[in-house]
Amino acid sequence: MNIEEFFELSAGKWFSHRTSQNLPVKKSEEGKADIIIETLPADHPEVVKLCQQHKIAPNSVSSSVRVTRNSTTERDKEKHSTSTVLVSVPDADNPAEGKLLRQSYGDKTAVTGRYKLGSDEALILTTEYETMSSEERLWFASPNLRMRVSIIKNPDGFSIASFTSEIRMGGSPPPAKAANTANAASS
Repeated sequence: MNIEEFFELSAGKWFSHRTSQNLPVKKSEEGKADIIIETLPADHPEVVKLCQQHKIAPNSVSSSVRVTRNSTTERDKEKHSTSTVLVSVPDADNPAEGKLLRQSYGDKTAVTGRYKLGSDEALILTTEYETMSSEERLWFASPNLRMRVSIIKNPDGFSIASFTSEIRMGGSPPPAKAANTANAASS
């Protein structure tokens, strides 16, 4: 699977259930979300703007998505809505790895992370911030079931670990090639 197929397979409407553990205070929390993932063309205005912010030529983009999330947590019953654009820019010498540009609406600055697709078909995302870092691993158990684990680290060590399951609820069905790839990865 390549990054384009991973993004294509991710397109659609998902129900997400997350369990997080705040390790320093030994407290867990659950959250639920409805997520809509849409693929975007390289010439989409949001993609072009994000590339310009990072001084990257839009023609070097391999794939892009917009992720819209409506979520609640058990602690805070109020709904939160976010929208994020993700743009993958593969390394010239190894397209299984590259930059992942991200702009979350409400954030003042765009963020650059790294992606890597492993031989096990899992996507690993790493991002370094000024005061913390994050690592996420995403994979498909089947074309309609996606799993995610993440760790957020502060300078003193681990802060938050989470596990998320995402079940496809609708939207466009996965393309046959991507669905076959996900089925092969789950075998």
